[in-house]
Amino acid sequence: MVFAEKLKNERHKRGWSQEDLAEKLYVSRQSVSKWENGQNYPSIEIIIKVSDLFGVTIDELLKSDEDLTEKVIQDSRQLAYPKLKFVFDMTWLAGAAILLFKIAAFVFNYVTAVNIPLPGGSFLWNFGPLILMIGGAIGSSTLKDMYKKD
Repeated sequence: MVFAEKLKNERHKRGWSQEDLAEKLYVSRQSVSKWENGQNYPSIEIIIKVSDLFGVTIDELLKSDEDLTEKVIQDSRQLAYPKLKFVFDMTWLAGAAILLFKIAAFVFNYVTAVNIPLPGGSFLWNFGPLILMIGGAIGSSTLKDMYKKD
């Protein structure tokens, strides 16, 4: 039995209208109608509420409909992807900022008599930005390619 049929059957068992179910799930009646007609699927949060409301497991709801299962998987990936990509992008940006600071300090030291020391040793300032930028770029690109395939 697909999700649409299961939802409709469970609603009918309780004698609820689409409006009643919509109020309990804090959604519109039109949303419930679309779910029951197979035109759309609810979010994972709504699926959890439906599971609790009808006393059925999420597994029963998901296994009944392959398209719904695929939607839940895609939704979960979309939630994880931006956060992880943000971390890699910020790593690259940190490397670029360190590199720009080093260049600015070098130019300032060359143009003026003031000498701005760069603490932490030459390895940090010479290879730190490179490592951060390459690591961030590779991570971001790999993540983008991984989600593009799926």
